[in-house]
Amino acid sequence: MKSAVETLNPTRVRLTVEVPFEELKDSLDAAYKKINQQIAVPGFRKGKIPARVIDQRVGRGAVLEEAINDALPKFYTEAVNEAGVNPLGQPDVDITDLKDGELLSFTAEVDVRPSLELPEDFSNIAVEVDAVEVTDEDVAQSIEQLRERFASTTPVERAAAEGDVVTVDLEAKVDGEVLEDGVAEGVSYTIGSGELLDGIDAAVTGLEAGGEAVFTSELKGGTAAGKEAEIGVKVTAVAERTLPELDDDFAQLASEFDTLDELKADSVKRLEQMKKYDQATAAQEKVLEALVEMIEIPVPEKLLEDEVNTRKHNLEHHQLSRMGLDIEGYLKVQEKTAEEFDAELREQAVKGIKTQFVLDELVAREKVNVGQDELTEHLLRRAASSGMSPDQFAQAVVEGGQVPVLVGEVARGKALALVVESATVKDSNGEVVDLDELDGEDETETVEASAADATEAAGTDAADTDGDAGKA
Repeated sequence: MKSAVETLNPTRVRLTVEVPFEELKDSLDAAYKKINQQIAVPGFRKGKIPARVIDQRVGRGAVLEEAINDALPKFYTEAVNEAGVNPLGQPDVDITDLKDGELLSFTAEVDVRPSLELPEDFSNIAVEVDAVEVTDEDVAQSIEQLRERFASTTPVERAAAEGDVVTVDLEAKVDGEVLEDGVAEGVSYTIGSGELLDGIDAAVTGLEAGGEAVFTSELKGGTAAGKEAEIGVKVTAVAERTLPELDDDFAQLASEFDTLDELKADSVKRLEQMKKYDQATAAQEKVLEALVEMIEIPVPEKLLEDEVNTRKHNLEHHQLSRMGLDIEGYLKVQEKTAEEFDAELREQAVKGIKTQFVLDELVAREKVNVGQDELTEHLLRRAASSGMSPDQFAQAVVEGGQVPVLVGEVARGKALALVVESATVKDSNGEVVDLDELDGEDETETVEASAADATEAAGTDAADTDGDAGKA
């Protein structure tokens, strides 16, 4: 076999391949064997029909077509390996010449990874992140959230007021018709929490058990998401919420500490750690953005279109469907036009592809490897964020053939961590941020973990799709 490669542009090549006909022998034999099992010819047993008879009955052209379809992937792969290119997606193949018994020629155009020139030194990258500051307000809010968790409720026979927990029955109508999914009974709601429908607070405030009201609200989900509905609400019970007193008894109830002061001191420490981790993640995201901006990165148009379509499909058929929304309802909630949405999606896809190209190039240059412990740790984090158990998530990953995707995420995180170590990160107070000061975790693992999260957020939808765009 002979092959040659022609660069059409920085992200696309054309392979020209010539195959001597004798190299098609195995595929021709397989084609005759397959057709032998599919046809019946009087006078011959099935599977024992001579090749010349098959040529007469089916046609030599059909046999050649079957053989070429079988052989092309092998010859294409050999040509790719010989040329040393990194193909993205499926090739556009064209048979240019077929001489029976002599020669097969074809061309294959395919997108390829662009050749990137990475900086040798990353020390000139400088980014700024928010300073870590735990305010009294932060601590008070944290303690208040803890109080909310330990609040008690007591049934009362009076009108409902702000902060009370009411049990309500709801009925939604659009254009006078009750929606099929618009009826709910026994719903518990805390007045003022904003966790249900707009307008319900005003409707139920002042009602006693048995009281009813009607209000209008835009539905956030369901079959009529985004539409104005007439909501009938009936209060079936009213309960008063009582928060525990902020004292040492509360500290002993809600924590392992004996005093309220100890609980507050622990809250300061926890909040500081959380903000340091958020600061580290922000630093890696900004370093990553700066790195991508430093490099000229052409994006294959077909790959980009595939990625845009994949992201749109996942949004419509996975994320929005779980929320009971369609794309029109989503655009209305987001207050965006279809054109603005498409432009935003395309921008995100370009960013994701460029990010992946740069980090994969860095992984290759630095010869980054991923250990089993690192992969397991990343899988546990991904499982936690997905809401699945580690076993369920691992099974889904294996069954979907996505293990290489997770390995790639970890490798890119480690590669980005190398860049961050060389970059200068300062906070908004002008102080140099030492990302190795995260307590309670191994320094390198912490930086690599948050870096992996940052690269996952900026990358393509590799973990959510089997498409070629995701596998780039």
